[in-house]
Amino acid sequence: MDKQVIISLLASCALLLNPFASFANKLLPFTSDGCSVFFDGNFKERKLWLDCCLAHDMAYWQGGTYAQRKQADAALKECVEEKGEKVIAEIMEAGVRVGGSPFFPTSYRWGYGWQDFRGYGELNQEEIHEADRLLEEYRRGHGKK
Repeated sequence: MDKQVIISLLASCALLLNPFASFANKLLPFTSDGCSVFFDGNFKERKLWLDCCLAHDMAYWQGGTYAQRKQADAALKECVEEKGEKVIAEIMEAGVRVGGSPFFPTSYRWGYGWQDFRGYGELNQEEIHEADRLLEEYRRGHGKK
């Protein structure tokens, strides 16, 4: 059986067994805790790769498909490598691959912006539009373009 099919079946079972599941799942405003349970930078530059983590959080917040998650994790690694931190980039990538599963009840899991469990799945046009709107709202409030 295909790995993606198994993941979809597990997600469906989890949703059906969750008495608090809502069929009107709402995307909450974007939040970021920086690099979650990792440092935002090194001793010399305390926020050296924080911008990498913020971009990664934007992808994780809205969630999406398993392939999109792999792409977000690869982008995080590449961004940190570009800061001159190849070993740190590899450690971070390993950490997010293991700890970022949507099936863990953490504040930094894949799709953490959704009010209820979402798992893996493509966002529809309405969800994409709402995610874009909320990210723009965040950027305006934080002086980012």
